[in-house]
Amino acid sequence: MARRGPGNDSSHLPADAYRLEAFLEMLSAERGASQNTLDAYARDLRDFGAALKARNKVFSAFDSSDVRAYLALMEQAGLAASTAARRLSSIRQFAQFLMSDDVRADDPCAIIEGPKLSRPLPKTLSVEEVDLLLRATETYGAAISDPVKKSYRQARTRCLMQVIYATGLRVSELVGLPVAAVGGAEQMLGVKGKGGRERLVPLSQPAADAIAHYLDCRKAVLGDAKSAFLFPSRGKSGHLTRHRFAQMLKELAEIAQIDPTRLSPHTLRHAFASHLLANGADLRSVQQLLGHADISTTQIYTHVLEERLRELVTNHHPLGKR
Repeated sequence: MARRGPGNDSSHLPADAYRLEAFLEMLSAERGASQNTLDAYARDLRDFGAALKARNKVFSAFDSSDVRAYLALMEQAGLAASTAARRLSSIRQFAQFLMSDDVRADDPCAIIEGPKLSRPLPKTLSVEEVDLLLRATETYGAAISDPVKKSYRQARTRCLMQVIYATGLRVSELVGLPVAAVGGAEQMLGVKGKGGRERLVPLSQPAADAIAHYLDCRKAVLGDAKSAFLFPSRGKSGHLTRHRFAQMLKELAEIAQIDPTRLSPHTLRHAFASHLLANGADLRSVQQLLGHADISTTQIYTHVLEERLRELVTNHHPLGKR
């Protein structure tokens, strides 16, 4: 999908496609939405648009019955409640945009109740399992015959793992890190997160050491070739992709003898937050480190705090062990 911005000319598009493109341009220009966010909105609203077309409706004239029919269609298709809720949220925001643009006079979503969501606890890993994954980086790429390339592959993999576990970065933030993000004298990582929000994240000593070693190996392989990205790639994006990093995690899981189905980039982000809280960090600090705009997002980890408080009472209250 081509990148969008306020300067794109989409006036030649059919009415519905034009309105969708205008909405996406607004998200990009006014809210600083990332390309991944724009792509997600586009997928959701095009799917809804196809459902409307089957009912001979368009974006400017759909009503609450069309939205209910679409929710029922998703339920019949066996889609998760979280997927339906996300798509409904996209439709709500699009309807609000159409009202603000005088395309519609009403919000057909105003009387729609979204799917009831149970909020499952995030998947995470134990400290021991993370340690096994970090050790697995030492033998990753063992089949590579060229010693320089093998050292580079292992150093890059270890650097990725150390950084994501030490910082809790989103996978898109990790793979898209610029080299400049690690250029400061302090052990801090400059991160540009969702909505273009910037934050500084401290690095552990093992993560800082892994970055330094990787940069040496990177120079030996790339030579004078220039790349603005810390983890460059020959692909279209210019950097390692989220998909490839997810594949690498599965491969590391096999080496570490951990069930690969339990592992994803987000699992490591959850492990970062859970392990911090379990060792005494407060929720507000974890919110800042994760780059959550709202602390309610971070509160999914309160189960860790509750467990720690239970252990505190059990182990230290004078009557706790009776």
